[in-house]
Amino acid sequence: MSDMTGKVALITGASSGIGRATAEAFAAKGARVVLAARRQDELASLVTEIEARGGKATAVKTDVSAPKDVERMVAHAMETFGRIDYAVNNAGIEGQWASITELAEDDWDRVLDINLKGTFLCLKYEARAMLAGGHGGAIVNIGSVNSFLGFGTGSAYVASKHGLIGLTTSVSAELAPQGIRVNIVCPGFVDTPMHRRARGIVGDDLYDKGVLPSVHLRRAGHPEEIARAIVFLCSDEASYITGTTLTPDGGYTLTV
Repeated sequence: MSDMTGKVALITGASSGIGRATAEAFAAKGARVVLAARRQDELASLVTEIEARGGKATAVKTDVSAPKDVERMVAHAMETFGRIDYAVNNAGIEGQWASITELAEDDWDRVLDINLKGTFLCLKYEARAMLAGGHGGAIVNIGSVNSFLGFGTGSAYVASKHGLIGLTTSVSAELAPQGIRVNIVCPGFVDTPMHRRARGIVGDDLYDKGVLPSVHLRRAGHPEEIARAIVFLCSDEASYITGTTLTPDGGYTLTV
């Protein structure tokens, strides 16, 4: 895969799970990384780990649902490294699982504000920086298999993830003529803190007997496997790919 030495990658939701693995994957390719999330201690720990391996990293506390935070995040990246070549909009929450008749409006708003509005805000300021730099770039939004599959009690999460596909294809069409590619990765079941919380709700027995048999590979994915797909979409090897949905799900969506 392309050498990314000298390039700059911005990753939201970088404190754990897929975001953390993606930051490590970019750093391993030589990119300088900007880590954004709400949990400062976890970000600081990751900066230390990346720099101990010879990489370059910086962190900025960010709530992606807050416009000023997102604007400051992008400004921090530009002030620190002078450019943004790759952006991964990974920050997201699952919210409260609840029947549509019981789902609180505040819970709905919180999920949509972070997962969908947050991605819109990131795209807005990331694209501004890339356009000002004049060197193009690549952006990857992080959806889910729930970007096209619904499930009971998950209406807010599912709606937010469905929205990301429309947002991605629209922004791809807008920015492609200016050299910025925009794609979306929609992972299946991946062993992350969010996934483990969902598994706890479902129960190990039902998960092992009812969910995993629907995955062709009969296992959850690893964050590093999703990270490699994200880095690929940002690389020169993916130079003719934009507006595309990539679904690393172990074959799950082929069986439902």
